Amino acid sequence: MSRILSIIQNPLGLLYLLPALLLGLTLHEWGHAYAAYRCGDPTARNLGRMSLNPLDHLDLIGTLCLLLVGFGWAKPVPVNPRNFRNYKRDDIIVSLAGVAMNLLQVVVFSALYVILWRSSAALRGNEAFNTIFFYLIGINTTLIIFNLIPIPPLDGSHVAENLLARHVPYKVFAFLHQYGRYILLALLWLGILDYPISWAQNLVFSTIVKLLLA
Repeated sequence: MSRILSIIQNPLGLLYLLPALLLGLTLHEWGHAYAAYRCGDPTARNLGRMSLNPLDHLDLIGTLCLLLVGFGWAKPVPVNPRNFRNYKRDDIIVSLAGVAMNLLQVVVFSALYVILWRSSAALRGNEAFNTIFFYLIGINTTLIIFNLIPIPPLDGSHVAENLLARHVPYKVFAFLHQYGRYILLALLWLGILDYPISWAQNLVFSTIVKLLLA
């Protein structure tokens, strides 16, 4: 509710948020599509999903949830793992490719922010500059943590299933595949994910502050 009120009270803030939202989701999905293509599966490329056009990736409900709730998603990239050269290895690579793109953005935008902040006194007090970079770094950090949760249909579930299949009963994974979405909704509703997201964001921003003051 606080996020909704914030947008209503300051609609200009939505314009500051949009670049981070579009870049974070688009590059995340492009990463999946590109990695799948490199691993031997052209499905996403053939369906036009190996694209940097945000309209090819955005999901209406997922985008609204990211805006209003703080967690969201894009349209899943279609992947046919039967085309992979090495199923287990390639499934992990493709699953982590989206998160890797978000991590790359966190590093690049953090470095760019520090460089620009140090080089221009005018930018230091510029609200638009600071807010845009706050979202660019914060949204990508959120997408990293959220997508690494080992619950279907999130990327972390593919990694966990590939690495733990021999050690965890199949019934556990079957249960998660069937009820994973409801579990995620419950976690969001109860605010259980708020702490790890906040912790990760605070870690990133505190690191940036140390670099600024160094």
